[in-house]
Amino acid sequence: MTSLPRVDIAPFLADPHSVAAHDFAVGLTTACHEVGFVYLVGHGVDAGLERDVFGAARRFFALPEADRMQIVNTNSPHFRGYTRLGHEHTNGVSDRREQIDIGPERDEPVVAADAPRWMRLRGPNQWPAAVPEMRPVVSAWMDQMAVIGRAVLNALAVGLGQPAELFDPVVSPDPEVLVKIIRYPAGPAGDDARQGVGAHHDSGLITFIMQDEVGGLQVLSGDAFIDAPQVPGAYILNLGEMLQLATDGYLRATKHRVVSPDAGRERVSIAYFFNPSMEATLAPVALPPALAALAPGGQNANPADPVLSTYGDNWLKFRLRSHPDVAAIHHRDLIEH
Repeated sequence: MTSLPRVDIAPFLADPHSVAAHDFAVGLTTACHEVGFVYLVGHGVDAGLERDVFGAARRFFALPEADRMQIVNTNSPHFRGYTRLGHEHTNGVSDRREQIDIGPERDEPVVAADAPRWMRLRGPNQWPAAVPEMRPVVSAWMDQMAVIGRAVLNALAVGLGQPAELFDPVVSPDPEVLVKIIRYPAGPAGDDARQGVGAHHDSGLITFIMQDEVGGLQVLSGDAFIDAPQVPGAYILNLGEMLQLATDGYLRATKHRVVSPDAGRERVSIAYFFNPSMEATLAPVALPPALAALAPGGQNANPADPVLSTYGDNWLKFRLRSHPDVAAIHHRDLIEH
């Protein structure tokens, strides 16, 4: 394979019970089994709103460091806010990117001593005062993306031979969405690694990536990585480990990475993660025999990094590992035991 398949969700959004919608669901599910990544077109998200999100992102990253640091994520026990260049890690190696993490807007929680540890991840966002339009623009875009997230989840259920509402309980009452607004500066001269983001699987259900025209995203196909450049009007869609686990590996969480841009360039991308509610546990899907015969097993191949069936536990594992500075300040009791 040299390029990602392209699928059109418009028929499913128009009438999820139509023949064309069923064909989309089967095609999407097959692609997510064979490749794990697709270009999603026909989604209907407001193109003007997408431009506004990119505009707010670029204005933020152009701010003086002191303004960006006002919302630094080490202020937040919920891992929200601005991550400085090199302060997120993949596979124990520093990633060459800076970003803002934004999740569901909630009040500061009161967490009882015997509450699940993942309760600490819920709470308020940090928004930049110097870019006041970011909050309404990003919030409006998140609302539109949630519609697409639910539709894709319904379509995958249909493609697996199940009722469309199969996965609805795990994203009810509210999915634990996450937005990452990311800037990748050019790789340093002489650095052959150029790790914008190291090779990894996503942890939740579905990821949507909106990227600019600067390349860098690469997807593992067989033993090699292939480029996944921007297709105007399309989101790149890929799946996380929770769907891989629930389908015994029929649906794939495919490894991917980002290579730093060439000298004189930068890359901006916006990633939207449509994830289960924190308390949700995904039950195994009873696949039709023809699909079950193609399922290789859903557990992570690394026994030291198991996929946990309750999403909050899985998400907390990722956050503590990816942001050791936040973990050391706010969650030392969790990393010392």
